[in-house]
Amino acid sequence: MSLINLIVILVVVGVILWLINNYLPMDGKIKSILNAVVVIAVVLWLLQAFGLLTSLGAIRVGG
Repeated sequence: MSLINLIVILVVVGVILWLINNYLPMDGKIKSILNAVVVIAVVLWLLQAFGLLTSLGAIRVGG
């Protein structure tokens, strides 16, 4: 994956999160939880994209 693709994906995720935060009426706690989940997911995705987190595919939930 090229650096341009990473930047474009980060910008798109940021714009979508900004749109949700500004234009969807939600409680403040729900917005903060949503923001935290998105940030954690993006950080994990970036770590995996750069090869620093290779064992993410081995995680199984409930099986």
